Amino acid sequence: MSLALAMREEREAMRERKCIVTGEVRDDAHLVRFAVSPDGEIVPDVAAKLPGRGIWVSAERAKLDQAVAKNLFSKAAKANVKASADLSDRVETQLAQRMLNDLGMAKRSGVLILGFDNVARAFQEGAPPTVLIEAADGSADGKRKLYAVAHARGQKPAVVDCLSNAELSVALGKENVIHAALKAGALAERLIFDAGRLSGFRTVNTDAGSSPAHEGIA
Repeated sequence: MSLALAMREEREAMRERKCIVTGEVRDDAHLVRFAVSPDGEIVPDVAAKLPGRGIWVSAERAKLDQAVAKNLFSKAAKANVKASADLSDRVETQLAQRMLNDLGMAKRSGVLILGFDNVARAFQEGAPPTVLIEAADGSADGKRKLYAVAHARGQKPAVVDCLSNAELSVALGKENVIHAALKAGALAERLIFDAGRLSGFRTVNTDAGSSPAHEGIA
């Protein structure tokens, strides 16, 4: 099955779910699914693929920590299940790794652009990138300049800035990755989807001009 087809099926399968902490009904883009393992342990299922009835929690560290502390998973599962204290860290790790794997795939597929100058040029081409990727610990000035280039052409790319320079560099096999961009397609859609959820588990560096994955820089 192609990635595009898999993404289409994922989108079609997306429904509104209820967070076990807030009771709020939200779509999958704001939630993380959990499943119960055969030995009764709560495990993160960020891809929403594991068998069995899913348990959903808002994609926020504070909400998930509350679910663990108040034993809300057992209530939702109607059984005595075990939810480890490091569940939020495990979700963060899985979401970040999923994003990094997708970026590696994008590089191999030729739809990822690396480097400030290359990204700036790409935004001036006929089929510009739809996602601007910036290292969380990179230069805010560089991010603003690249977004300004896109904005001048009437473009408003999604900004993904929740991955560090070290994470991007290791995943892409290149030193000091700060600026990158991704062309439109299934990988871009999934990256934005996962970045929005990961931002709920990582501190956003507002001093560096960070913004949600689905919005541009003002």
